[in-house]
Amino acid sequence: MARRSSPEVNAGSMADIAFLLLIFFLVTTTIETDSGISRKLPPMEESEEDVVIKQKNIFTVLLNGKDQLLVEDELMVLEDLRESAIEFLDNGGGTGDDACNYCKGNKDPKSSDNPDKAIISLKNERETSYATYISVQNELVAAYTHLRNIRADELFGESYSGMMKNYKDVNWPGNREKLKENINRLRKEYPQKLSEVQ
Repeated sequence: MARRSSPEVNAGSMADIAFLLLIFFLVTTTIETDSGISRKLPPMEESEEDVVIKQKNIFTVLLNGKDQLLVEDELMVLEDLRESAIEFLDNGGGTGDDACNYCKGNKDPKSSDNPDKAIISLKNERETSYATYISVQNELVAAYTHLRNIRADELFGESYSGMMKNYKDVNWPGNREKLKENINRLRKEYPQKLSEVQ
């Protein structure tokens, strides 16, 4: 008996199909990325002088492993943190060169001199939950944004948040250079100085 040969499968188009599937999955797949916390590190300064920071210009925030908040050596709930930070940053208790002519605070000489000199120091323990840590960060950043919004409304009749939204909008019809100049002025008057202690 003669042996029959089995018919061959034409595999010529298999490479094309695999290539098309690869392209399809590359185009349609989305990759999740964590946005994280945006922080800009200060530039390296070459000066060898030690900078002296007065204790009254440091707002201490401690977060323990049980997610309890200790602000300026007093227990505090998260909901009160923003208001407390605003009071500290906008105090304007300085005199002379340290005076703040736009601050609306209590002018308490025992609290911060000027928003430019005010530093928020945040320390947390390893056992602190990530959600609480992010919540504290959000409240502190919201304090800066609140003060910048008020100042922007006084100076320009528009909120800082609205100005940032317009600046990021590529189709915004206004003068981008002037807007950037105004944003930089607000950031200089209320600089975000968050120090994380290890």
